[in-house]
Amino acid sequence: MAAIGTHFPIKSNTIMKLNLVGQWVLMGRRRLNPFPGGRAFSSVVNQWDGGVSMVQGASRGIGLEFVKQLLEKSNKGHVVATCRNPSKATELHDLKNKFADRLDIHQLDLTIDSTIEETAKSVRDKYGYLNLLVNASGILTVPNVMQPETTLNKVERASLLLAYEVNAVGPILVVKHMWPLLKAGGGTGTERDGAVVASISARVGSIGDNRLGGWHSYRASKSGLNQLTRTVSVEFARKKDPIICILLHPGTVDTDLSRPFQRNVAEGKLFTKEFSVQKLLAIINSVKASDNGKFFAWDGKEIPW
Repeated sequence: MAAIGTHFPIKSNTIMKLNLVGQWVLMGRRRLNPFPGGRAFSSVVNQWDGGVSMVQGASRGIGLEFVKQLLEKSNKGHVVATCRNPSKATELHDLKNKFADRLDIHQLDLTIDSTIEETAKSVRDKYGYLNLLVNASGILTVPNVMQPETTLNKVERASLLLAYEVNAVGPILVVKHMWPLLKAGGGTGTERDGAVVASISARVGSIGDNRLGGWHSYRASKSGLNQLTRTVSVEFARKKDPIICILLHPGTVDTDLSRPFQRNVAEGKLFTKEFSVQKLLAIINSVKASDNGKFFAWDGKEIPW
């Protein structure tokens, strides 16, 4: 069969017009959707039953528990788990052995932009979109490097910058690079109104709730994450992207991050990872477009900025 151009020559400007018409038609289809831009892509990308979720910071603690529950609570859905050192993520690889067809593991270091970009490319090449992004990484203490400051006298430039880089800058750059995938995915394959970005913050990041002081680096970095996420949520809403951004306070959870500071936790206020993530997933699965840009505690109550 001869090429079309052999007997029916088409001028380059005509091709350009046809392309523009095609884009206009696709945009017209999107407007038929109750959540503009939401499920319109379902006709042009593969639909992964149960959706495609990404958990950033998945090697341990809350992030690992998110991966477990996303895989174990349903026999549908695919999960992309990222961490800084996958070779040392033993429990993550145990899950990979159990859910070989539904779990992918990628190396992602929040302080190295190229690893974020490479993960985005891998997700795009395999799945084409994302429906959920959980930013779970966080840093509070590093032996011989940084400790929560109990007084202004202990505040140091290095600790402030490290906390901000890991707790605020890194997560928002992940959102930046996953943005096209989240926009393409929307709620496709899930029961949600749109794609969800859920970043793990902390109540101590609330300026309005700060009554005890201290923990300068951690508080400020989480406040930065809150502001950046809130700002992104406004942009997504203005552009009518099918993405809902929320911030989540998991409570005081029994993890490596909190273990050195559990002595002063009131009885009944130290949660297991399983309990906390179960509560957080319930919030994620029930959010609406009107929740975009909000800050929730584990019990579903809003936290003041």
